Amino acid sequence: MRRPMPILALGAMLILIGAARPPAAQDPDGEALYQKQCRKCHGATGTPSARMTEMYPTLKPLSEMTGVSADSIVTLLINGGTEGMKSYKDKLTPAEMQAVAEYTLALSKPSGS
Repeated sequence: MRRPMPILALGAMLILIGAARPPAAQDPDGEALYQKQCRKCHGATGTPSARMTEMYPTLKPLSEMTGVSADSIVTLLINGGTEGMKSYKDKLTPAEMQAVAEYTLALSKPSGS
């Protein structure tokens, strides 16, 4: 007579190993990160307030961005920019920066695009 115990034990181990794995990480929420990190200067919808444009004259609405890639936005987030834009390399993970970049590009497109 065969003993099913080793097969059952192997099945139980596989179930336990699967249960011990952490859940898959969710993709970062670019909109939430933008609202938390970028809104103060760039505005909730990508249009800076009059106060911000007075303080930083080169700060333009995101809708005026043309030919900018997600990679170039990530580079800007890593290195910081001109007129006081700080680096976010110590505040955001690479995946979070990518999510912010993609959300920023979505804001830069005219409505209906």
